[in-house]
Amino acid sequence: MKRIALTQRVEQVPGYGEKRDCLDQQWARLLISLGYCPVPLANLVDDVALYVATLQLDGVILTGGNDLCDSEGGSNLAPERDRFEHLLLEVCAERRLPVLGVCRGLQLMNVHYGGSVTPVHNHVNRRHQVSLAQGFLDGGSRSIHVNSFHQFGVCDSGRSSQLKATAWAEDGTIEAMVHKSLPQLAVMWHPEREKSCARRDTLMIQGIFGGGEST
Repeated sequence: MKRIALTQRVEQVPGYGEKRDCLDQQWARLLISLGYCPVPLANLVDDVALYVATLQLDGVILTGGNDLCDSEGGSNLAPERDRFEHLLLEVCAERRLPVLGVCRGLQLMNVHYGGSVTPVHNHVNRRHQVSLAQGFLDGGSRSIHVNSFHQFGVCDSGRSSQLKATAWAEDGTIEAMVHKSLPQLAVMWHPEREKSCARRDTLMIQGIFGGGEST
């Protein structure tokens, strides 16, 4: 099975005096159902290149949770996670490992390549319509309905010049982006939070990582 790594959110647990890396169990459910082996990543790794090589990864998912330290007015920040994920993106670029960013993952990717994030409104715990660029998630429709759980997003004025916008919410904020030269794709909705993975999301995940079995 292909090994797909997942970054983890950082949570403070005062009752135990702990900081924990943690991951929604639905990610494992989703990846296993598609024939992949999920591999959670620890945030406090310094030699990220050695880490990735040792794990023999076939791809990486930048998951949601925690606001970026670059987001003005953000909360539940995790500087160690930001640092790790920026290093991870560098390693993935060098090795041309495919990357899927989800929600925070899109924001992190945009900031990593020189863009910025901005507060957005009416995007928390709701569903909304998204318009698609021609050829993106091509299933015959130019719009889809997606879930939404974010208070920061990316406007076109803050988009990295290395990324191309491929989907937009009704307020004009960017809902999906692809890197212009690397196998990296990011979306603002959460495939793992759907009761059953939409066919568009299945095709998107398989399109970036290939089939679940190693070649």
